[in-house]
Order: sequence, then C-alpha cells, then structure tokens
Amino acid sequence: MRSDSFYQRQDGRALRLGFITKSQWESADLPDNVRYALQAQQFRGRPGDIALISDQQGKTTAAYAGTGDGNLTLAMAHAASRLPGGIYQVEDKLPAFAMLVWSLAQYRFDRYKKCETEARVLQLDEPCLKRIQIEAAAMFLVRDLINTPTNDMGPADLGEVMIAMANQYDANYEECVGEDLLRDNYPAIHMVGRASDNLPRLLSLTWGDKKHPRVSLVGKGVCFDSGGLDIKPSSAMRLMKKDMGGAANALGLAQWIMASRLPVRLQVFIPAVENSIGSNAFRPGDVVTMRNGLTVEIDNTDAEGRLVLADALVKAGEEEPELLIDFATLTGSARTAVGTEIAAMFSNNDALAEALSQASADVQDPVWRLPLFTAYESMLDSSIADMVNSSSSAYAGAITAALFLKRFVPPKAAWLHFDIMAWNVSNKPGKPEGGEAMAVRAIAHYLQKKYGSSKEGL
Repeated sequence: MRSDSFYQRQDGRALRLGFITKSQWESADLPDNVRYALQAQQFRGRPGDIALISDQQGKTTAAYAGTGDGNLTLAMAHAASRLPGGIYQVEDKLPAFAMLVWSLAQYRFDRYKKCETEARVLQLDEPCLKRIQIEAAAMFLVRDLINTPTNDMGPADLGEVMIAMANQYDANYEECVGEDLLRDNYPAIHMVGRASDNLPRLLSLTWGDKKHPRVSLVGKGVCFDSGGLDIKPSSAMRLMKKDMGGAANALGLAQWIMASRLPVRLQVFIPAVENSIGSNAFRPGDVVTMRNGLTVEIDNTDAEGRLVLADALVKAGEEEPELLIDFATLTGSARTAVGTEIAAMFSNNDALAEALSQASADVQDPVWRLPLFTAYESMLDSSIADMVNSSSSAYAGAITAALFLKRFVPPKAAWLHFDIMAWNVSNKPGKPEGGEAMAVRAIAHYLQKKYGSSKEGL
C-alpha cells in the first residue's frame, strides 16, 4: 500500500482515538459505561491494550489505546496495527514520530504477496499532513527498495528508480556503465562489479539551485554480495539483497530533500554493482589504483563496499560539497558494537557529530558515534601498496573501515559516515521485519534546522 493511504485531512467524520496510561486507568474518573466497556475488553492502560466503545445501538463511537507510562509513539504503533480499519482522529498533542509511526506500523511489502487488509486512516491538520506524508513516503521508499530481491533490484533497476525520481522532481540524471567506468576513472567500481553479467555503474542525480549550499549523498549500492572469491557461507549470503541498503537510505533522504524543496544543491552518487564470482572476478592480492591515485591491495574480496564507496566519495569531493554524507551496510563489527537498531556514525567534524546526535534524540532515530581512532590506521598498512582494503585483525572492523573511507574524503568537507544494518531482524510495533531506514530522519531533522526556512521539527 502507498504511504499516503494512511492519512487524510481533517473533516470531522472520524472516530476519536484516546489514550490512557496505567496510572490514569487506576485513578481516572471515567463514565461507568466507558469503564465497564474497557474492563470487559481487559483494558488496563498497558502498552498494546486496545478497546472500542459502542453506543446502545452497537455503533462504535470511540477507541482507546494504552500508553503504559505515557509512551504515545508505542501506543500509536499498536493502535495502527490492531484497530479495525477505519478513520481516526487524535485529540491529544502527539510527537511527530508518533504520527509517522501510524503508517510505518501498517507498512507491508506486497509486490509479490498481496495483503488483504483495510487501512486505518489518521486525520491530520493540513500543515502536519503534508509534512508527515513526505516523510512517510521516504521511509516507504527505503523499505521497498531493500525488500525487493536482486532479480528485480539490480544495478540497472536502481538506475531506473533514480530516473523516475529525476523526472518527478526535475533533476538531472547521469550514469557511467561498464567499460566506461575505466575511461572515466572509476577503477574500483569497475573492478568489484566486472564479474557480473549485470554491468557495474555509477549513478548520479543532481537537483536544486547552483547558488545554494551543496549537499552530497553517497550510498553503497551492492545489489547482491556473494563475497566474491572470498565467498560468504550460505547463512551470511541469505540476506545480501539488502547490501544496497546504503543506496536505499541515500535515495530516501534525497526524495525527502526534493519533496520538501529544501534550499540546497543536492548531489547523489550511487555506485551500483553485484559482487559476483567469475573468471574475471577480482582476487585477493590484486592491487588497484584508486580514483585519487592511492593504491590499494585487496586483502579480502568481501570488503568490496568500501572500494566502490571510495571512488564515489572522491567524485563527490571533487564537487566541493559543504556537507558529505555516506550510508553503507559496511561491517558486522558495527552490528556487534551497537546492535541492529542503531546506526553507527563516524565524522571528521565534532560540531556536526554533536548536532546529529541531538537530532537523533529529538526524532527518536538512534545513532551512536564511534571514533575515527587514528592509532588504528596502521592496521591498514600494506607491504606493497599504500593500504589494504581490509585489516587482517579481528578487532575494530567498523573503525578501520571508516578510516579507509576517510582517505578518500577531502579534508575540508564536513563528513558523516553511517554504517547501518538497514534491516529489522524481527517484527516489532512500527518496525516490521525487513528493510529499514536508519539515520534518515535524524539527518532530515538536522538539514531542516540548518537549511530550511521553518524551524519546525520532523
């Protein structure tokens, strides 16, 4: 279902949705008929408690959701999942994320398996409605892209997605494909993707006034990762359709920026490849001269994401952006450090990192900063090249990957690197199993405050 199926403007014809905490349930002065109806449905104000109130003719007149200790966001997620289909309106003042989670909780990936469900529609006032619809559409785009299997979301298909975005928002789209990558000096993108029948490519989109501050987004677009000659075990390969989750998150943020008409000069770069096995696959021990002239010895072909990102980061840096952001499903070490629901963040700018951390807290989109610890740079030393692509040490994998990328970022650019899971490993309220946007809302909140004309949060 489309994200805008779950919202509409207020028209006075909706069921009232109210909230009750556990303490309010114990002490609230409720009409007898309401209290008896709630009791009959075992409602106690707990998270997940849902109850309907009917009149003497059996017509539903109101609904209630339990908030536990006052968690309105969780209550909205439960309500959106458990209430019968219909139109609802909330009289309470809600946090922005609580309104957004109403649609996120109802998200279903139905491209291949249809879901016969009736939408629960939330009525909002006009200014709030437009903002929430833009944000929900971006979140749905990220999830849809990641959930789509590689046979329908390969490098060329990602290009088609960007072409559609460019047409919708009057942006400029370009791509460099196959052998042209060598002609135009993107050696790492070509090397990683050359073994696949689906040609590697660098996809780019440019939007906005040239006079506005330049913001560049780079997303890892490894549409499937076998590990290459350092092949993954089958258990690790099962979810590798999600290895383009960085590209999906970059495109979701790009769509939000363009739909919000943020006054920036936006550039998006997606190195789109499949890391496959073939007679011409790149090998452990190979050396590649990167776009910026650095030589890299291949220690592990399963550390391919940082290679394609490096070419794209160099290209983005050549445009002298004020802000450079990359997203990547890069390391298992980041998941070990912060788990699957927090985006690991690295930055070369302390003030920027602090602002992003605050934005993260403001909109309940968790990120956690990890250090660019320079003492670990020696872990990337090579005896025959400027560096290796992957440390042989079992330690500090997320940090050494970020330090690798840092060598391809211009020193003057304020840079953020997000190492993300991009996947919900189980179903939770508002977070169905499958592809997920991570750090996108936090960055959007930051960008709105920095560049937008309105100071209203997201």
